[in-house]
This record gives sequence, structure tokens and C-alpha cells, in this order.
Amino acid sequence: MTRLVLKFGGTSMGSPERIAHSASIVAAEAARGHQLAVVVSAMSGETDRYLGHASALGGGLGEIETDTVLAAGEQAAAALMALALKQLGLKARSILAWQLPIEVDGVPGSARITGIDGEVLESLLGDGVIPVVAGYQGVDAQGRLVTLGRGGTDLSAAAIAAAIGAECDIYTDVDGVFTTDPRIEPKATRLARISHDEMLELAAMGAKVLQTRSVEYAKAKGVAMRVKSSFAAPGASIGTQVLSESALAERRVVSGIAYARAQARIALPGIEDSASGPGGVFAALAGAGVHVDMIVQGRARSGGSNLEFSVERRDLRAALQALAGHEGLASEVGLAKVSVVGTGLRGRADVARTLYGVLEREAIEVRMLATSEIKISALVNEDALERAVRALHAAYRLDEA
Repeated sequence: MTRLVLKFGGTSMGSPERIAHSASIVAAEAARGHQLAVVVSAMSGETDRYLGHASALGGGLGEIETDTVLAAGEQAAAALMALALKQLGLKARSILAWQLPIEVDGVPGSARITGIDGEVLESLLGDGVIPVVAGYQGVDAQGRLVTLGRGGTDLSAAAIAAAIGAECDIYTDVDGVFTTDPRIEPKATRLARISHDEMLELAAMGAKVLQTRSVEYAKAKGVAMRVKSSFAAPGASIGTQVLSESALAERRVVSGIAYARAQARIALPGIEDSASGPGGVFAALAGAGVHVDMIVQGRARSGGSNLEFSVERRDLRAALQALAGHEGLASEVGLAKVSVVGTGLRGRADVARTLYGVLEREAIEVRMLATSEIKISALVNEDALERAVRALHAAYRLDEA
């Protein structure tokens, strides 16, 4: 008997009608003889609504009382889903984080899961009961509810799947992972299978299908995932499998084109190679809570290093303040990042050659380039982003996936 964890996101839980439809998907899987656990997000808009209430009363993100408020959305959704399943004749029970418990540590708003006691879940599954778990939250060492950050219900689902030896189906508003954003390139195609590493890169580079930390957890624990649509009829969504690389018999050279808007570039010329040099620069940025993405370092003719890196535009002010004492500090906005992703990139210089050739032909200037084993990212002008995505998608023949 296959065990499945089914996760339903906010849009899948957005109204009583959407919850009833999602419950019918659970019922269809139960009819196939699977043992099931369900993990739910808050109804769409509820987390923002609760955050607005907390903010009006002086609460902000990263505060324990705010986390207690935000956790209520998933708790209500779990009970509503359990009611919907009971209405379909299934045995179901809502489960809150403290009832398992889901153990976490770290600061409110971005805690990490350290353990899950699977005994309660095992007992319910053995009795034929479908546990419906409130996602996005856990209990810290002081017994307080702490949330896992945006998209944290994906992480909850992956962790629960690992705890009970299950596969994990993530139901959302899209039917799987696509070669790029179909809103930009209508010829984008759904990928049947993708590796954890590729999914991590796509998520990190801007794809919003899965939370990055959930994919990291699934990879570490060997959990197979699927991304499916809850807007299809029960059993109709094929979706995309997210598997270990060893489980993929064939690998495409390029799996997808990801992008991120609202990027900024910072340049620091002639940085001395000393304690206050590049290491000191990134220590200052880390202290300011600035996430650095692409990094390019080269030798300056006058000695030391020329350093360039990209940050999200929202972090630019904090970054410039942290580096205010450096001579020649310069920044540029109005940029975006386009990334070519695929495990087949390893050792393939022709992939970079194609990227440069395409962008040159399209008269799109590359402001910065960074590579890893499975991605090549280029910083371009934001007004050229969509043209770059479409041109690269065609050049790598991703419409034939």
C-alpha cells in the first residue's frame, strides 16, 4: 500500500468550494487504496490579513506573538478540510503542530524543522483515519508556536512524508513544472520529471512552484515529490515528478529558463586583499541581512580586486549603507536575471556559447555572468528580460520537451 502526503496550497483552499474540490482529490486517492496524510496552507489571503491585524497592533514579522497569530490560518484550514473529508464519508482528523509534535528551532518567521514524532500519524493511519495537518508551523523548545516562513507548508509536507515513509504530492494552481513561465512564453512545456538539484536551482532563480527549503529537505531525506494541479478533475493532473538525479535515466542538457526581476548590481573597484577586502565586504553585507547572488571578482590593474555582485533591488539601500566607507562604490538598478538550468550543463561549453550568441543576436547586453555546475545566470536590462527568456527558450528547443 503506497503512502502519500497530499499538500494543498492557499489557492487550493481559497473558499469552501475550493476546499470541497481538494477534498474530492483526496477521496479519489483514498479510493485507489493509498494511505494518506494531508497538509494544508491557510486559505488564500488569510496570512496577509492576519499580518495586517498584527501590524495594526504593533506586531511585526519575526515576533513570537505575530507567529501565533499567523499560525491560526493553517489551523482553521486543517479543520475545514477535515470537515470536507468527513462529508465525503472518509474518516479524518485535524492535527495541529503541537499534537505530533513538529519540533523546530530558530527565530520566529523562519524556523527550521528539527524533528517530527510520527507515532500519532502512524496510529491514525493504522486506524484508517486521514490526518489533516496544519502546515507552516512547529513548536519550539519553550512550547510556543513558531512559523517556517513563506511557503513553509511545502516544507511541512516534505518533512511529514519523510517521517512516515511516504511520497509527497504538492497541489497548487499549475499543472507541474514548466520549461519557463507560460505567461512569458506560451510555448513553454510541462516537464515530466526533474531532479531535486534542477528544481532547487529553478526555485532559487525565481520559479515559484516549490519552496526552496522543501526541495532541500526532500533531497536530503530521499523524498520523491510531484507537483500537480488542484484545479483539474480528481485524478486528471499528471504533474511533474521531482526525483533524485540517480532516478533519472535520461537528462536533458537544459531543463528550463528561470528569471528574477528587480535586481541591482554593485561594483567595488580596487578592493585590497586584506581583512577589510572581499571577505570584509561580504561580512558587512551578511551583518546587514543582505542576500548576495551573483559574484564576479577579478584582479585590478592598480592592485587588489575589482568586485561586482548582484542583490535584490529591495536590499540595495541596506547594502549601500553597509558599504558606505568604500571608495568608488557604485550601483545600478533596472536589471533582471535570466538563468539557464539543467544537470546536463556540466562540462558543456556549448551551452554558454549558445547563451552568448542568442543574447548578442538579440542585442541584449550581458551586465554580469555567473555559473555553477547546473546553471548559467546572466544579468540583463529589465526591459529586455522577456525577450531574453523567449529567445533562450527557443534556442535550447525547450518547446519540444
